Formats: sequence, structure tokens, C-alpha cells
Amino acid sequence: MDHIVQSDFAKIELLVFNGDAQKNADEPRPPRSLVRNLVNTLLDSKSRRSVLFSLYQRWDLRNADPSTNPIAMVDCTERFAHIESIHVNPITKRFVHRFPEDAVERIRGKRLDVLIRFGFNILRGKILTAAKFGIWSYHHGDNDYYRGGPPCFWEVLEGNRISGAILQVLTEDLDAGIVLYKGLFCTDEGFSHARNRVRPYWGASTFVIQKLRELHMCGWDHIARNVVKPAPYQGKKKIYSKPSNWEMLRWLMPLLIGKAVRRLVQRPMIRHWRIALRRDAPPVPSSAALPDMSTFRWIDSPKGHFYADPFVVEADGKHWVFFEDFNYSTQLGKISCAEVRDDDLDSPLPALERPYHLSYPCIFRDAGSWYMIPETVAAGTVELYRCTRFPDMWQFERVLLRGFAVDTTIWIEDGVYWFFVTFQEPRGYAFQLWLYSASSLAGTWTPHPANPISTDVRCARSAGALFRYQDKLFRPSQDCSGEYGRRMILNEIIVMNHEHYREESRVTVEPAWMKDLVGTHTYSRAGAVEVIDGKTNLPANRVL
Repeated sequence: MDHIVQSDFAKIELLVFNGDAQKNADEPRPPRSLVRNLVNTLLDSKSRRSVLFSLYQRWDLRNADPSTNPIAMVDCTERFAHIESIHVNPITKRFVHRFPEDAVERIRGKRLDVLIRFGFNILRGKILTAAKFGIWSYHHGDNDYYRGGPPCFWEVLEGNRISGAILQVLTEDLDAGIVLYKGLFCTDEGFSHARNRVRPYWGASTFVIQKLRELHMCGWDHIARNVVKPAPYQGKKKIYSKPSNWEMLRWLMPLLIGKAVRRLVQRPMIRHWRIALRRDAPPVPSSAALPDMSTFRWIDSPKGHFYADPFVVEADGKHWVFFEDFNYSTQLGKISCAEVRDDDLDSPLPALERPYHLSYPCIFRDAGSWYMIPETVAAGTVELYRCTRFPDMWQFERVLLRGFAVDTTIWIEDGVYWFFVTFQEPRGYAFQLWLYSASSLAGTWTPHPANPISTDVRCARSAGALFRYQDKLFRPSQDCSGEYGRRMILNEIIVMNHEHYREESRVTVEPAWMKDLVGTHTYSRAGAVEVIDGKTNLPANRVL
């Protein structure tokens, strides 16, 4: 709602309150003791069936961070004080709400473009067409796999790496709305429903304002052409509901026993990143199936540091690797560089350091000069630096973009500067890949009409510089499903012009390419040299 109020193209004209819900909320309820609540639960067959889930929810909320709770109540009285409102007592039949004729006509008389549903039950009848472009409604969960509820819980129980959210236009048919926007997020590790809700709920909070802006700029026909294509439902259950006591026991007992055992026998562990390189080997994109990674050689970092996000470039006949040099004690990264010597790196040199965290040093050459766009999301900016003495002196040029963006990657071709930028809502993490173009580094960024070109956490973050191989243009991307930086995909860009963008995945690099790896998320090549990174679980005393 704040997005709409702060915009210069949309306005909230009417609030429609559920009169029945407000009446029930206003009725005072006498406080009940814990014993009384337990007795009532045991006497009710439906409540008794899911009593373990109810207890689990209470425990889960106590251990969750209240500052990121997406379903916490917010008092909007002051926000909405100046907006016209009406109260409607819906006609209720089981789970369905229909609006009385007079209420529908009054709403229709406001000539609204869109109604946004945050309350009421399943809506049917004339209210669905009371606004020009229908009623927009959120569904938290990937509608191709999860219908029903509780939202974002069954993904955790079933071990699904992906949790989704959609924005849809409601229709008479249940679960058959027109999907305007779909986002796929990383399912939180562990067994917390409350934590797993954070990314899909907060990440999806921009869906409405993005689609309203698109409606304003491009019109409904453009939106209609780009709706998410329907797919057959593939859920394990026709309709999900609260889990039974048996389902909870079967899921939680092995997890709790395993966690208890690990606490007793496992030493403190750290996810430790390293970089590796090789030269004169068949490059990764030459593989039709699983690439041969056996000849990569690992580069050790000093104790208390890790190396990640390697970019390799060729300058004056030499190869240089730029990478994130992370200090565990300060929890900050800087950019370091080192020359490739045979199958190893020379002593690293500091290249760029700021009072905030730096990583992902996207290095490129333009008009005879070297430039770098490091990740500076900690500063809330995308920054451009120019090299004044290669490889270790860099001068700040300008802020290219203000906002929370990660892994900005540039490709220059035929006089067009293409910028791939992954945006993140701080609590919703990074899952939206946007493409911009400009006529120069100093030029105005023009958003691509297909934006966002990805809303899938499995390919929305870039994983290194774009490159050509055998006349094909590749964009490396990270698959962050399950956990950050789990694996990499090399995507061939099929079409990239000012009207259209399309890519197809070609090569997948799983962390299984080396024993004990649990992630691999950056790849770069220049000439005969390739670099990659990987993370391993190591005892804390070995790296700190």
C-alpha cells in the first residue's frame, strides 16, 4: 500500500471492509486458560487431528525474528484516514463470499482500474468484474504444486527447494486465476515455517506496484500478452490442509533426532569458499552433459580469509584473476587480484577496498580503459570504477544505480551496453533479474520491455562475466534453490535486442564435481584460462 501511495501513477480511491469480520473482531472475548484451550481442542475432532501442528506453530513463532514476520498486524488507520471507505456484509455460502447488488454497483460507480483482495473468502459473482481489470489477489505457494495451505509450510515438510508466490486475477473457477506474476524463492533450510514465509511474502510485496506501473506505462494488452502460461497441476495432494498429527510426527522426529546428535558430536563448522583455476583444458561450455572438472586446481587463502567470485581477464599477454577477499574477523570483503603463473596464482595484491562489503568484481574493458562494477549492495548502490594503473589502482567514477542490487554484469556489443542487474527486497532476498541498455557507460539506462527477465531464484543471479564460445553467447547464472550459491548454469542467450530476450540453459555444474563441495557459484574464462569457486563445510578452527 505504501508503494502505491508513494507512486506518481496510482492512487488508492476506495477501501472495502468486510463488515462481518470487523463485527466479529470487535466482539469482546473472555480470556481462556491454557487448560480450557486444551480441553476445547481435544473435544473438537478437527482441532484434535492437528494439535501437534498447533503446538509446533506456537513454538516456531517464539523462535522466529519478529522484525521480519510478514503476517504481523499493522495499524493503517493514519495511512487510510483520508480515503473513502464502505463496509460490506457479504452473502456467505460455506467458503464463498458474494457481494450484495447495491455494494457491487457502488464499487462499480467508482470506475476503478483494479481491486486488490486482502480479505474476504473465495469471491464469486459480479464483484469479480466490478473493476476494469478485475480483482488482483496473492497466493503464497507455487500454484503448479501447492493449492490450499498453510502457505509455504508444505514446501518445508516435503523438502522442496523452491517456495513460490503469485499475483493473479480472480475468476469464477477456484485456483484458475490469470497469473500476472510468479516468483520462485529459496526454501529456508531447516524446519521453520515462520522463517520460510519471509522470502516469498516480502519478495512478492513488489508484485502489485510493478504490475500497476506496467499497466500505466504499457496498457492491459501488454500485460495480457505476458501472463504466466497455465500448466497442469502437479501437487502431491489435490488440496493441501493442516498436517495431521501422524504427518507431523513422521516429519519432525527424524529431524529432531538428527539435530540433537549433530549438536553432540559435530564440531563448529563454517561454509568456506575457495577459488580454483586451470588452463589449456576443454572449457566447461564445450560439454554436452556433465563437464569434466577434474583438472581444476584449488588456490588456498590465508587463515581468516576466504576467496570467492573470481573473474579472469587477459592484459598485455598476462592473465589476472580478480576476486572477493573476505575477512572473517571484520565480516567485510575487499577486491584483490593476482597474476596467473602456470597453474597457480602469484601473491595477491589489494585492488579495491571500501568501508563497506565488496564482492563480485565484474571487470571489463571499454574504449581502451579497464572498468570494474563490484557488488556494493551494502551501500545501496551500483558503482563504477575506472582503472588508473592496472591492476591495483582503481578510481571511483560514478553511481550507476541506487537501490539494492547484486551481481551486476555488463556486456558490450555493437555499440550497446547491456546491464544485467539482480534486485532484492532486503527481507525477500534476490530473485528478480532485470536487463537494461544504454548507449555508453555514462548513458541513461533504459529498462527492457521484458523485465523482469527472470523471477526464478534458480537463474536470477548472474554467476560471472558473459562470454562467447563457438559463436554462442553464454550468461552464467547461480541456482540458489535450497541454499545460496548451490550450483551454476550456463545459459545460451538466444535472442537479445531492444524488444525481446530469451535464453536457454545448456550446461549445469553441480557441486558434486568435487568431493565435499556443497556449492559452486561463479565461473569465468579468458583465453585458455578458466576460474571457478566452491564452498566446503570445514571445522571453524581450520579457517579462523
